[in-house]
Amino acid sequence: MAGFSEFKRNATCGELTDQDVGKQVVLNGWVQEYRNLGGLIFIDLRDRYGITQVVLHPEHVSAEIMTQAGSCRHEYVIAVRGEVTARPEGMINFKMNTGAIEVDCSVIEILSTSETPPFEIVDETNARDDLRLEYRYLDLRRTPLQKAMHLRHKTTMAIREYLDGQDFYEIETPLLIRSTPEGARDYVVPSRVQPGTFYALPQSPQLLKQILMISGFDKYFQLARCLRDEDLRTDRQPEHTQIDMEMSFVTPDDIFNVAEGMIVYIWKKVLGIDLPVPFPRHTYAEAMKRWGIDKPEKRFGMELFDLSDTVTGCEFKVFTSTLDKGGCVKGITFKGGGNMSRKQIGDLDSLAKDYGAGGLGYILRSDNGDKSPIMKFLGEEITAAICAEAKAEKGDAVLIIADQPIKAESILGQLRLHLGKRENLIDRSKWEFMWITRFPLFEYNEETEAFQAMHNIVSSPCEEDLSLFEEGFTTDLKPSDPGHPWRRVRAEQYDLVLNGSEIASGGIRIHQSDLQKKVLNILGMSDERAEKMFGFLLKALRYGAPPHGGLAPGLDRIVALMTGTDSIRDVIAFPKTTNASSLMDGAPSTIDGDQLNELHLSIVDKTEDQ
Repeated sequence: MAGFSEFKRNATCGELTDQDVGKQVVLNGWVQEYRNLGGLIFIDLRDRYGITQVVLHPEHVSAEIMTQAGSCRHEYVIAVRGEVTARPEGMINFKMNTGAIEVDCSVIEILSTSETPPFEIVDETNARDDLRLEYRYLDLRRTPLQKAMHLRHKTTMAIREYLDGQDFYEIETPLLIRSTPEGARDYVVPSRVQPGTFYALPQSPQLLKQILMISGFDKYFQLARCLRDEDLRTDRQPEHTQIDMEMSFVTPDDIFNVAEGMIVYIWKKVLGIDLPVPFPRHTYAEAMKRWGIDKPEKRFGMELFDLSDTVTGCEFKVFTSTLDKGGCVKGITFKGGGNMSRKQIGDLDSLAKDYGAGGLGYILRSDNGDKSPIMKFLGEEITAAICAEAKAEKGDAVLIIADQPIKAESILGQLRLHLGKRENLIDRSKWEFMWITRFPLFEYNEETEAFQAMHNIVSSPCEEDLSLFEEGFTTDLKPSDPGHPWRRVRAEQYDLVLNGSEIASGGIRIHQSDLQKKVLNILGMSDERAEKMFGFLLKALRYGAPPHGGLAPGLDRIVALMTGTDSIRDVIAFPKTTNASSLMDGAPSTIDGDQLNELHLSIVDKTEDQ
């Protein structure tokens, strides 16, 4: 075999056109297809730039070369040398960039053979997910994944270009940090040189980027790798990449402006799409009241409405008892659902119960008149008032939930999303961005009987709610009381939502050490534990911390939405399975005894004795 330098490519498989006819070229790539048509051999040669058709005429080359070409199989890596020629009349392939030409091969060299792949390297494959993950290097050869990786690359370049133009510094933060297990579980790394101690892999660079603000770097960003030991879903992986950003001397408006500018720049540069700005803004309370979820899907209607006043005084005990307990009665209108069958209604009722409802009330405005088992308790007047409030016409259905406000809204929000997807109501041609602002600072956990941070332990209370924050330390109300002041404190916390998916979360941070310690105390952390876990941050905040805030858009989620895939796994080169395994290399794996001894570790069998 000759040295590779003799066969090094001087063109790619995606660039040759009819303007190159007559040129002598060398191509390198993988065999996509091969065909022997009565001695005339065709090979479709592929690299990441495209496919070029290569033809070998037995009258133009030696029998040895024809034999070598005939031995090629799928995914062999080969080099070909030949002349670019125009395809014969009627043989042009207008679906390919190179469809007007072919390469008349004079020399072919097999650079590497391949075993038969476990699945075809084609755009559309029905190969099992686990097989594709085991042979991820083969899956990545397919055009859809190649395009996804290219789009991801273009997106990261656009991010860097934009933020550099806004005077941001890209600064790397450590991957080995101290463990602060107050959110998701940490991945921990044992220290060899300090036995019995451990590093943690960062769930995010949150505290470190705040310290960078204290250091005077007023505009920071990083394409940060973040690792969380949590249960996985389509939008979760044990390791992901976020566009980590932080700024000093800013208000939420400043952060919104920078983030919107970046998103607009990405969409224009990568997708060629102009996005309107500013993005709509809705408070958390408004989002829950209108859509029943804090990441609304706005590409279809069916907004929630309140029926509490309408049904007050009715004879339906489920409604009246709920209202007496401070609850509410809310509903959605399912356009065209008035003729649902008993089974279809039963399925929706079961779904509502799965989401936590006691049951689903409904009024069907069918072709044969209004139908509902609760109409006899409501009476004609209240039934008509409900339909009027719901703007329900003939052929529509009104779906009703009675419960405490947040729970009722959440249940209806899930039913709304279910119906929107099932009935294909979502306009998938739209890009619907929105900001959700002013989340509750705390939420009460009924199981632990304690407050927890709704989003982030470093989120600052809204200025106008600071009096409520302080009132919580002196009130006689118990934390379990719905009227407790801390339940009403809002945070300068915001999410950026796109088409029903949260793609970024951020907030204005606490920049005063005493206020930060108070928040930790509310979350059940003693001063001693606060100093142990977060002493380095509390200390830094005592040395002139500027007001600051930031945002962390998820790169994987953004690219997944841009490509139209349902899973971030399709835009990550080497993703994990739902049990956090890498089928390609077998991670996680055991390590041998010598490594364990060196790290001062031992494996304990926790299997219970039988």
